[in-house]
Amino acid sequence: MIEPRLDLDYVRRQFPAFEEPALRDKAFFENAGGSYVCRHVIWRLSRFYREHKVQPNHGFDASRIAGQEMDDAHTRLAQMLGIQTSELSFGPSTTQNTYVLSQAFAEWLPEGAAIIVTDQDHEANSGPWRRLAARGFELREWQMDPETGHLSADGLRALLDDRVALVCFPHCSNILGEINDVAHLTRIAHDAGALVCVDGVSYAPHGFPNVGALDADIYLFSAYKTFGPHQGIMCMRRELALQLPNQGHVFNADRPEKRFTPAGPDHAQVAACAGLSDYYDALYDKHYRAGRDAKGRAAQLHDLFRAHETRLMEPLLEYLRARNDVRLLGPDRAVHRAPTLSLVVQDNPQDLVSRLNTHGIMAGAGHFYAARCLRALGVDASHGVLRLSFVHYTSEAEVGRLLEALDHVL
Repeated sequence: MIEPRLDLDYVRRQFPAFEEPALRDKAFFENAGGSYVCRHVIWRLSRFYREHKVQPNHGFDASRIAGQEMDDAHTRLAQMLGIQTSELSFGPSTTQNTYVLSQAFAEWLPEGAAIIVTDQDHEANSGPWRRLAARGFELREWQMDPETGHLSADGLRALLDDRVALVCFPHCSNILGEINDVAHLTRIAHDAGALVCVDGVSYAPHGFPNVGALDADIYLFSAYKTFGPHQGIMCMRRELALQLPNQGHVFNADRPEKRFTPAGPDHAQVAACAGLSDYYDALYDKHYRAGRDAKGRAAQLHDLFRAHETRLMEPLLEYLRARNDVRLLGPDRAVHRAPTLSLVVQDNPQDLVSRLNTHGIMAGAGHFYAARCLRALGVDASHGVLRLSFVHYTSEAEVGRLLEALDHVL
């Protein structure tokens, strides 16, 4: 069977931002900081506020429907991710989810237990664990190769022993773009008796992973980077969630999906996350005929997105390889990375962002909450990098426009 090509015209019609006059003539290359929102999410959010913005799960229609829509988001997203409904929870952000999680582990881990973190991480998946050193836990840093930024399996093995209780690492770096082999690294950690927490924030925008198949004990990502509202999504093994100390209300202690939400959830935004499933279903129906379950549909769309993004990355990477005045961080081949490209440049990156804007290119500059990563690579974090990032709704014409703009500003 010949795999279809992504129908980009159809895809872009699902995002109202492309019709906005202020954005219509702009090419968006700061998607790693937050994506455009699909119309399915916007419609569900607007309808929730209009029709049933009341406390859910009481015995009147508006309240009952509100609860059903929140439950629908839980159930459908969990199915797409290959996990049980009770293994998915929502929070205000991935940073907040990780912080709450770290507090639970601090209460639960034995005295003197060791936690492994990396210098490749976004601060959200590193900082909360590093703070536990002040509470008597040992922190071990799994360090990247300072030239390539690669995290090696041998580097992990060298840090593991019977004191290590938890290993935390990213699925994909928000600076380097390199995709780490989560399943392989998780097996290494599990063989040593350690649990695994994976930050998927920079990977999930490029296609929802089969979290169940990755086998990580915890997997976190952000809905606002996967075409939805500003919510953090946390996937955690049910058994682990019930072992960790409850961080939520006492009456939710037997609900794994509520144990790590100290405050009440944002009802409307949780309900609107069902729009992500609506969007995936619409794309699947457009591109495929064979019926599959939610996990199978998500897997096929993941590969469809990946093929499109890889094709668009190739000319951009070729252009950057040909320049001797720019340092690309991370792999220079599309097969090894996601389309999040960080460039070390001589000029002030913020100035380059302003100059790119005059060419209709929206990009970003800074350390992107990964200052440790930049310092480990020998980059001045206060200077930062120019970052260019895109997702599956980006067009070949926009990449061409970016290349022309780079020629003018570099």
